[in-house]
This record gives sequence, structure tokens and C-alpha cells, in this order.
Amino acid sequence: MEKTQPRLLLAEDDRNLGNILKNYLEAKGYITTLCVNGQEAIETFNRKVFDICILDIMMPVKDGFTVASEIREVNKKIPILFLTAKTLQQDKLKGFETGADDYVTKPFSMEELLLRIQAILRRTEEQGKPSHTENYYIIGNYAFEYNRQTLTIHGKEQKLTSKEAGLLRLLCLHANDVLDRSTALREIWNDDSYFNARSMDVYIVKLRKYLKEDPQVELINVHGVGFKLVMNK
Repeated sequence: MEKTQPRLLLAEDDRNLGNILKNYLEAKGYITTLCVNGQEAIETFNRKVFDICILDIMMPVKDGFTVASEIREVNKKIPILFLTAKTLQQDKLKGFETGADDYVTKPFSMEELLLRIQAILRRTEEQGKPSHTENYYIIGNYAFEYNRQTLTIHGKEQKLTSKEAGLLRLLCLHANDVLDRSTALREIWNDDSYFNARSMDVYIVKLRKYLKEDPQVELINVHGVGFKLVMNK
């Protein structure tokens, strides 16, 4: 299965540095969204889905600590790395208390920042990948939390039934590959009878409706075989 490009939220009020970092990270394969103040950063975070956040601390409107705290209210698991000129020990401690995964002080090398980002994302994967162990899935611009049975896009949350959540989780585990009808029926309904198959078709229609707000996401029927959750770039 093709690995998707990591999505990175970069909040840096120095536009020159911000653009340099954005260009560098995009050249290294990261889809990078640059924000120039804390308010813009939290509003952007609430509209889109990211894999990691890089936050400057000294920003106008809202500082990085405030932004991190607000992000943690929405998503307790997304990695956060602080990027700042502050070097005082109490500032570092406050950063970690706010929920930071790492802390890089200016000046720094681009290579060091990249290595730290890679280490954080690798550590996240080694802990089980949010999409598997922690039951948190990224579907295009959607965030799907299996345990909470919620599907969220642009700050709008759709509550799912147990069967909808279970079926969507199976589709995520087979993303860009075919989910066999019989496999889904046995896993969710414990029986691949004709009646249950018709019931599953109804749930597929519902999930397709929930996912229609992102044109890059498709839930398609594979005739005579099953279904495929496709996430186009």
C-alpha cells in the first residue's frame, strides 16, 4: 500500500523563516501548511487534518503554548514540536507540560529539524500507528476516531453507529485495497447471509454520504467482490 505524505502544520510568525522552512519541508516530502500567528494556526488546525504540528512560541494573537493547549483539547495524541528562541529551562518545562513531544531552540539546522520530525513520526508509528493501535484514522481531510465513533471534517463531527464505525474501520484497514464482502459480513455481522448483505449495502450508502465532503475520498463498489475506500492525492 502506498504511503501517504505526512501533513504538517507550521506556525511561525517570521515570514521569511516560515517560507524557508515550508519550502524545505515540502522538498522533503511533507505537505506543509504555514500560519503566521497563533489564531490562524488553531483555526487552520480545526479545518484540516495534520500528522504533526510545529509551533513557534513567541507569536502574535496567541502564543505557541496557548495554541498547543487548544490543540490538545481537540486531539490529545497528535505530535507537537516547539520551535523557539527561548532557551530558559522553565520555558522548556512549560513546553513539555503543555504536551510537547520535542523542543528545538533557534538557531538550528534544517537537517536537525527534519531528523527530529522523522524521529517523532517514527516513534508514533512504532507505538502502533494511530490508525491501528489507537484507533485513530486519517481519511483524506477527515479524522475518524473508532473508539468515539466519530467522523470529523472542518470542525464538523458526525456521530456513527457501532456498525458504521466497525465497517469504516475495516475499510480503513484495507484502504486503497478491496475489502471482501464476506470478510466484512463475518467481521461485523458474524454471518454472511443474504439479509445481512443487504443491510451492509445500506450502511455503505450511509458512509458514502458521510464522506462526500472530500472529493479526494471515494467509497466504491467492486462488482461481485466487495468495496474499496480510495484516497486520491
